[in-house]
Amino acid sequence: MPWPVRILRVAYAPLFFVGLLWLGIAAQQRFGPVSLGVALVLAIAISFAAEQLAPYEPAFNRSHGDRARDFVHAVVTEVTNTVSVLVLPLLAAITPGLALWPTTWPIAAQLALAILVADCGITLSHYASHRSALLWRFHAVHHSVLRFYGFNGLMKHPLHLTFELACGATPLVLLGMPQDVAWLLAFATALQLLLQHSNVDMRVGPLVAVWAVAPAHRFHHLNRPGEGDVNFALFSSLWDHLLDTYRADPARRFGPSDLGIADRREYPRTYLAQLREPFVRARRIHEVRTEESR
Repeated sequence: MPWPVRILRVAYAPLFFVGLLWLGIAAQQRFGPVSLGVALVLAIAISFAAEQLAPYEPAFNRSHGDRARDFVHAVVTEVTNTVSVLVLPLLAAITPGLALWPTTWPIAAQLALAILVADCGITLSHYASHRSALLWRFHAVHHSVLRFYGFNGLMKHPLHLTFELACGATPLVLLGMPQDVAWLLAFATALQLLLQHSNVDMRVGPLVAVWAVAPAHRFHHLNRPGEGDVNFALFSSLWDHLLDTYRADPARRFGPSDLGIADRREYPRTYLAQLREPFVRARRIHEVRTEESR
């Protein structure tokens, strides 16, 4: 294996996250939050390039006729995130906050606090989505993927995304998080989702036990019943250690047959069909139960 690829596998994850996050903080302070959109486009381009240079599974780089759909999912997800940050001042105005946010801290420290708080709420919402039949119908859109690459992290049903945002952001609103920190949190979340679902053959060593990137998160997408109910955290695997849902095995390899939903191989593939599916599924369940009660 060429030495540049070896270096890329080891250095990619920390350089991608820390480097782009530093760039985002500097850009926002100088040019405002619009610059974070430019930084995100750069992050997506870097993610795609790295997946081609050092792929974990070459088959995951090949389209399954899903590129246009995944692009729409990504746009809708980021627009939803943007709107959620834009309405933050309104939410703060109508919510009796605690005014406890440490506004005198350096911006990087404030962001670290926001990540810690949001990660707890999002992890718990994710955990609940695997145990509630209602929430699972919407979360299943994310698990229907048949290949594991960066854009998968941005593939969410808008209603489930809204639920996750509410769980992660409500404590932050109550604490009085300022909008500039919220913009950076949204950017950091997008970076983490790209890393968490990346097809780069990254090597993070012992960090896999505390950092919820692809080597750990691939276990969460196993399609066999029960096996994928692990590694729910967005940023830190520490939450999974507390929930006793952390699993890792450096020797385990994953391929296309490991992904998707085992009992729903026919899951819809187009964007609009995926938006409808939770409601269609609910109607089918209701019809079956009605028929059984007769």
